Amino acid sequence: MIQGTGLNRAMLADFLRSRRAQLQPEDVGLPRAPRRRSDGLRREEIAELAGVSADYYSRIEQQRGPRPSEPILNALADGLRLTSDERNHLFRLAGYPNPPRHLHDRPAQHLLRVMHQLENTPAQICSHLGETLRQNELSIAVFGDHSIFEGIERYWAYRWFLIASERSLYAEQDHDRISRAIVAEVLATHATADPQAAELVDTLLGQSPEFAEVWAEHPVFEQDWPRLHLNHPTAGWLELNSDYVLDSDRSQFLAIFTADPGSEDEEKLRKLAQPADDFVW
Repeated sequence: MIQGTGLNRAMLADFLRSRRAQLQPEDVGLPRAPRRRSDGLRREEIAELAGVSADYYSRIEQQRGPRPSEPILNALADGLRLTSDERNHLFRLAGYPNPPRHLHDRPAQHLLRVMHQLENTPAQICSHLGETLRQNELSIAVFGDHSIFEGIERYWAYRWFLIASERSLYAEQDHDRISRAIVAEVLATHATADPQAAELVDTLLGQSPEFAEVWAEHPVFEQDWPRLHLNHPTAGWLELNSDYVLDSDRSQFLAIFTADPGSEDEEKLRKLAQPADDFVW
C-alpha cells in the first residue's frame, strides 16, 4: 500500500483479474477467436475496451506503476461491465474513499427489465444529465426517437434551451416548470464535478440567457411532477402523469408516463401503440 493514498495494489490487481475472468468476448461485443485457450477476457482486450495501452493495464495487474486516475478507473469499470457497487469498490481499492457519481452510457439492466414490461405505457431510461439511454416503442411514438441525436444534442437540457423546436410538443403552461426541473437536475449533477456536466453547463451559460437566469436561482429538483400537457402531432392534446424509478446510485431513472384509466388520453395512447394503418384518428 502507498502511504497516504490508500492504494491497495494487491487487492486492486486481484479484483481486476477476477472480473476479467468472468467476462467472455461476446459479453462485450468482441469477436471470439478460433481455438481460444483462455477463459475470460485477455488483458489486451480489457485495455482496448478501456482505451488504455495493454502495457499500462498489465502494470496495474502486476502491481506496478502509478495509481490509476479516476477517469482511468471509470473507463476500466465500463470495460469490465461493473455494477455500481463494484465500481465503488474499485475506487476504494485504488485509494479514492468517495467514488464519484458516474453517469452510465448504458441503461441499468434492472430498469430495462421493468421497462420491457410496459408495452402499453410510454417509458424511457435517462441519465441524470438528461441523456435518453433507452426508449420503448410507445415512448418513441409519443416523444419522438431520441437516438437520432448525437454529441451534446443528446442532452435534453441542450435541446430544451437551444433548439426552439424541442418545446413544440409541450404546452406553454408547462415550459417554466420544465425549465426549472431541467436546470435543477443539471445543477445536482454538476455539483459532483462530472466533466460532462461541466461542459454542458459552460455551453448553456454562454448561449442561453434563460438557462443562466434559472441557474442563478439554484433551483432544487422535486420528483413530484404535475401532469404533462402534450400537443402531439397526430393524437392531439394528451395529458399524462409522470412517475420516476431511481437507480440505486441515482445516476439513472426510469420515467413512466400514464394516462388516467378510462380517459380519452388512455384511448389515444392505445391507438399510438398500434400500427398506423390499423386505425384512423
